[in-house]
Amino acid sequence: MKVLLVKDVKNLGKAGEVKEVKDGYGQNFLIAKGFAKSATTEVLRKFESDKKKQAENLRFELANLEKLKEELAKITLEISKPVGANGALFGGVTKDEIAHALKEQKNIELDKKSLECETFKKLGFYEVSVKLGHAIHAQFKINIKAL
Repeated sequence: MKVLLVKDVKNLGKAGEVKEVKDGYGQNFLIAKGFAKSATTEVLRKFESDKKKQAENLRFELANLEKLKEELAKITLEISKPVGANGALFGGVTKDEIAHALKEQKNIELDKKSLECETFKKLGFYEVSVKLGHAIHAQFKINIKAL
């Protein structure tokens, strides 16, 4: 019996491979547990079309991330915070505040967890790194000013 592996199976193969197995093993274990599907022409055709759709979606997503990276490189955020008598900030500028300012000023929504920076405690210009996904990193600048 021929089966199309849906998941990796130890000592048999990886997902997406077509393997020849004994009927009982294929029906009672692989197909019953959801590790494989019977390798009919319809199942193989659907698998190939799904694979093409996934590749196209990945290309589309990568193109959007590259566009966002270029857009972020041009940005300089302005963040105003109250300052004490000695010129130090009250508190600091956190990732959450940076993500919120980015949403308000530039209408770009990023998760604060994707930002790679410390809490900024002094006035001035800083660069913030962002993990966008798929090994794509972007950077943008922030300007922390006195209120």
